[in-house]
Amino acid sequence: MTVLVDTSAFYALVDDRDPDHANAQAGLQRLRADDEPLLTHEYVVVETISLVQRRLGMGALRRFVDDLLPIVDIERVDPALHAQAREAMLAGGQRGISLVDWTSFLVMRRRGIETAFAFDDDFAAQGFRTLPK
Repeated sequence: MTVLVDTSAFYALVDDRDPDHANAQAGLQRLRADDEPLLTHEYVVVETISLVQRRLGMGALRRFVDDLLPIVDIERVDPALHAQAREAMLAGGQRGISLVDWTSFLVMRRRGIETAFAFDDDFAAQGFRTLPK
């Protein structure tokens, strides 16, 4: 069962002061021990890089790039997926759900992924299971 990795999980893994850091580490260890395929997409990568660089600095960014990115497959966001996510975001009319999240929801639905490694409640609200919980 492939698991989609969200920015919230990546960030919690990199920031040892994040309240979800210990849960994120334990969750990643379980996923790796179970040999679960991990997937993310380009927008999550860009969002995570931006947050980590700005909030935590270049050392943390290097850890993200060197230690976490190599363990996930990264799906390309093509123009059609971008347009669908943009339309879903506009149709959803919810200020708090980003284009990145809408892209994640679409990727998950297209690939039949039921579980997200995320600390973002929007995944559960969209009908997905989240880990760790």
